[in-house]
Amino acid sequence: MRGKTRFLKSIIAAAKAHDTAMPWTRGTARAASVARRRRSGETVKRCA
Repeated sequence: MRGKTRFLKSIIAAAKAHDTAMPWTRGTARAASVARRRRSGETVKRCA
């Protein structure tokens, strides 16, 4: 059981240390990207 406990503790520690940008936290970066595309005149072609 000792090995399993140590393994679980290492997994939990790694998960706490990892920082992932969630979609709702990147609003300003996404808005800036969209604004750059609009300024450059790129158009998005949609399949209809």
